Amino acid sequence: MRYADGPRTYCEVHIKATVEEVWSLVTDIALPARLSPELRGVAWLDGAEGPAVGARFEGHNENERLGNWRTVSHVTELTDREVFAWIVTDADGRFGSPSADPEASLASWRYELTPEDGGTRLRHSVLIGPGRNGVTAAIDRWPDREEQIIEVRLGELRTGMTATLDGIKTLAEQGS
Repeated sequence: MRYADGPRTYCEVHIKATVEEVWSLVTDIALPARLSPELRGVAWLDGAEGPAVGARFEGHNENERLGNWRTVSHVTELTDREVFAWIVTDADGRFGSPSADPEASLASWRYELTPEDGGTRLRHSVLIGPGRNGVTAAIDRWPDREEQIIEVRLGELRTGMTATLDGIKTLAEQGS
């Protein structure tokens, strides 16, 4: 896969809990920081207290190869108990000029919830780009390894998404 193809991946899990129970966990933006191997902290910005289209939150990330960085995310879609989606921007200019432009986002993330077999099917997906990010920086350095760089990063993201989904599943099924 090439960067121009829009690298994307997803993970999903069936949770033996209601959509309402899973929704309350999915929309708690601080929860993934407890579960993910990369996300370290999250906070709402601009006085927001919860998800709403247009609301912003900052995230602090850490990766062995990529180091530490901050992002600012913008909620782009919120359909109650169905979809929670956001784009991630490079507000600090770590990978180029600082930008809050959705057309230059580092990535787009999405949770989708579907009632299934008395529980909930939870799908977590990501699209890398189209803006500059750690993947494009690595491709600039090693253009002959573009496909390998993308596959490694997608693997890292799947690892993080799986850990997050497993944690949400455990919490929801325990009634927490």
